Amino acid sequence: MVHLVLYQPEIPQNTGNAARTAAALGFPLHLIRPLGFRLNDPRLRRAGLDYWPHVDLRVHEAWEAFLQALPPGARVWAFSARAQRGLYEVRFQEGDHLLFGPETRGLPPEVLARLPGVRIPMPGPVRSLNLAVALGVAAYEAYRQLRG
Repeated sequence: MVHLVLYQPEIPQNTGNAARTAAALGFPLHLIRPLGFRLNDPRLRRAGLDYWPHVDLRVHEAWEAFLQALPPGARVWAFSARAQRGLYEVRFQEGDHLLFGPETRGLPPEVLARLPGVRIPMPGPVRSLNLAVALGVAAYEAYRQLRG
């Protein structure tokens, strides 16, 4: 399986939609604190609809706690509009972690410096995609490669 990871997400509706995608694919969803909302936020629950029982949700207290929880040899792909490697150049493997930053600022430079970066192609005038949309695009590409 592939792991979906949100670093300090800020908008509950995006996280709820990410949870729906995780449930649809059977991928775990990791949230790295601090969060911009409470886990019992009605907006989060509404966006995830009645799929929450099917979400393998893992909450990490901080970035370092997430890193410590990674199994040996785990690959973490940092998604960023500034990355050089395109999504379709990556060959995903079982156990990969797809990491996405907060909506208003993306992943911090110190995180991006430690990990291989991936960008989603956007040939139009848009600078970036909505977090839930970007996660969905990447998650389904990983799924296509591994199980499609």
